[in-house]
Amino acid sequence: MKNDMTIKVLTEFSESPGPRYENQGPDSGEKFYHDLLNDRFAQSLQEDKILVLDLDGTDGYMSSFLDEAIGNLVYDFGAANVRKHLQVVSNEEPVWKKVIEEQVIPEWEKLDKEPLKKSKKDHKEWYRIVDGNLKKGVWIHSTR
Repeated sequence: MKNDMTIKVLTEFSESPGPRYENQGPDSGEKFYHDLLNDRFAQSLQEDKILVLDLDGTDGYMSSFLDEAIGNLVYDFGAANVRKHLQVVSNEEPVWKKVIEEQVIPEWEKLDKEPLKKSKKDHKEWYRIVDGNLKKGVWIHSTR
């Protein structure tokens, strides 16, 4: 693989990441996924790079924020791609890396690929693997 790409949540998204859904409050996992993570992850796939997700430096995370953001990544791109192209950095709270790797990814991998609902109706188009190909569109998403 080529050189890594990085998302540092503190500087690129929020000092205080919020709840799961946008309708629950600011700086949600849903917003992070749709505004930043989805595009960057698609780019990492296209360029065969590792996307480094740096969680350090924020005020902390609700597990629902990480579940929504990483879970939808698994839902849209598949667990194998997420495991291959995502590296989570969480030196301040190593438990978050463990939760993502041991709980979030396996749980979302088991989800039936039935369309899931989304909480916000006006998301911009986002990427997803469809029939083995990377496509961009407006899809139905999670309110799990």
